[in-house]
Amino acid sequence: MTATPPDVQALASAHLWGHFSKLTPEDAGGTTVIERGEGCYVWDTNGNRYLDGLAGLFVSQVGHGRHELAAAMAAQAEKLAYFPVWTYAHPTAVELAARLASLAPGDLNRVFFTTGGGEAVETAWKLARQYHVMRGDTGRYKVISRNLAYHGTTLGALMITGLEAIKETFAPMIPAAGIKVPNTNSYRYEDTSPEALLMPADAIEDAIISADPDTVAAVYLEPVQNSGGCFTPPAGYFERVREICDRHGVLLVSDEVICAFGRLGDWFGASRLGYQPDMITMAKGLTSGYAPLGGVMVSDRIAEEFLAHDEAFLHGITYGGHPVSCAVALANLDIMEREGLMARVRTHEATFRAKLDDLRDLPIVGDVRGMGYFYGIELVKDTATKAMFTDEEADHLLRGVLTPTLIENGLLCRADDRGEPVIQLSPPLIAGPDEFDEIVRIIRIALLGAMEAMATAGIGGATA
Repeated sequence: MTATPPDVQALASAHLWGHFSKLTPEDAGGTTVIERGEGCYVWDTNGNRYLDGLAGLFVSQVGHGRHELAAAMAAQAEKLAYFPVWTYAHPTAVELAARLASLAPGDLNRVFFTTGGGEAVETAWKLARQYHVMRGDTGRYKVISRNLAYHGTTLGALMITGLEAIKETFAPMIPAAGIKVPNTNSYRYEDTSPEALLMPADAIEDAIISADPDTVAAVYLEPVQNSGGCFTPPAGYFERVREICDRHGVLLVSDEVICAFGRLGDWFGASRLGYQPDMITMAKGLTSGYAPLGGVMVSDRIAEEFLAHDEAFLHGITYGGHPVSCAVALANLDIMEREGLMARVRTHEATFRAKLDDLRDLPIVGDVRGMGYFYGIELVKDTATKAMFTDEEADHLLRGVLTPTLIENGLLCRADDRGEPVIQLSPPLIAGPDEFDEIVRIIRIALLGAMEAMATAGIGGATA
């Protein structure tokens, strides 16, 4: 006798607390439960197929259903399922650390492993603090980061995050050590001269001086800022930031939880953009999501301070450098090298961008920006005026119209309101022109529906 399968949607509604999710499902049909994946696609428990246009959550570089990654995990679990890297080591953590050091730019030769990105962000802050203290700069603890930037939601990482909406409730619990500076959303600039575009870099120096340079420990920047919709840096931005940090003795942390491992067409975003950070935070694409793993790449000059003082870094995470996670990371990097995924992204990024630019004929599309396989489409009431939506209008546009239409037509991506409304895209690195065509086709359907809904509601000047 065959057992009746459980109603997983009902069980999810009753027992699962989704991240950044309301307890009431967004969809009237119940929580969408994704059951399996293959390549660039996933299927839900009702048999519906979706193109994974966000790589899960900027994670699945090599695609879903890679049996060789599952096999690598199983083989490691049979040999050594768990052992910590507290005092001890194990072969997969050692091999992975050496492998990452060979791929990272400059002298980033040490790796401190975590289980995810938020932990990596906090780890880098604590490393920066202890490094300065050992050097006698005991007043340095503050961190500078950009408006709208997302760096995690644990309390330390939340201090560095620049999204006030997700911080307000927890404000009494958050350390008062965060300083925010402008991001690089040049679409909203009135002056787009080369020097004006570098204003956000100069603002970092102004913030350091205003805060007192002797109190600032680090600057955190993403190569391409995720939150707000894929803000790219202007020419010379990171070169100037590096000069500013060096001038004031401040460490530069490149937060590459999203941008590393091929997302921008190189192993690390800093390599693609040509700058040298003191630390790189990483996670997500390191394992293509097959197991949790993150970490911090650390420069020799920081590590040498710990060696010189013969001091331990006062920090540790039980599952950081987990043997199974490290094994799958090594296998994931093997696939990326064997299949030439860095070159694939560089080869196809212009095609991807061009197809997205074709959507500019719609008056709701204000800007298309990004690089590699990482793009944002900013939506406006009217391109002529760049008029912005109210909060209520944006909420209706994104949650009431765009998201359900995208899902109904088989595309999972992000329709986001952290900043102005954007559609964000980050497909697996194995995607190509066929997947780009499908992405653009579905987005066009959704945007036409949004324009019709706007016209019906008397919002803006765009008409379908």
